[in-house]
Amino acid sequence: MKVAVIDYGSGNLASAARALALAAERSAIAATVTISSDPDFVARADRIVLPGQGAFADCAQGLAGIDGLREAVLARADAGHPFLGICVGMQLMAERGLEHAITPGFGWIKGDIAEMAVPASFRLPQMGWNELVFTPGIHPLLDGIEPGDHAYFVHSYALTHGDPAQTIATTDYGGPVCAIVATGNRAGTQFHVEKSQEVGLRILANFLRWTP
Repeated sequence: MKVAVIDYGSGNLASAARALALAAERSAIAATVTISSDPDFVARADRIVLPGQGAFADCAQGLAGIDGLREAVLARADAGHPFLGICVGMQLMAERGLEHAITPGFGWIKGDIAEMAVPASFRLPQMGWNELVFTPGIHPLLDGIEPGDHAYFVHSYALTHGDPAQTIATTDYGGPVCAIVATGNRAGTQFHVEKSQEVGLRILANFLRWTP
């Protein structure tokens, strides 16, 4: 299995790659994890992982700025290969980002990425460990994870006006916040799965085993 971690100048690429490789090793999954910005390599990958950190617009521009890379990612996902977006990589799955400017996303999931509306006593960004809220059995990515398990979040923007059917887990930060989305062969985590220790490794192993 060839796993492509997309390099477009944003995200914890090395951390994501190491976590994927460790998840594969622990689960005895034969996987080669490669950080790449080469559209030809991406076009042959079995699974695509798109990390991201920073502003939605900057990440979208960075991905589009490498000739053929955005198209290769979209084509591979359109062909049915499993896709995982991490943090801003997940946000790019939405229809639009509203950070700094209105920026089109991939349009795979309904909704916009907008600044979180939190009570005055809550600080932004949301930074640190927070509980995952979900219905057990809702999706294979959450196999072996229990409601109330913690993941590591760092973000000020989140999915708004999304489709509840595409949100498989939330967290609470002054109100419900989308934590994981999934539609077809495409999924994304708002939290940094590569920094979420055992919970993150389990989700990554589930992604490597996932056959949507």
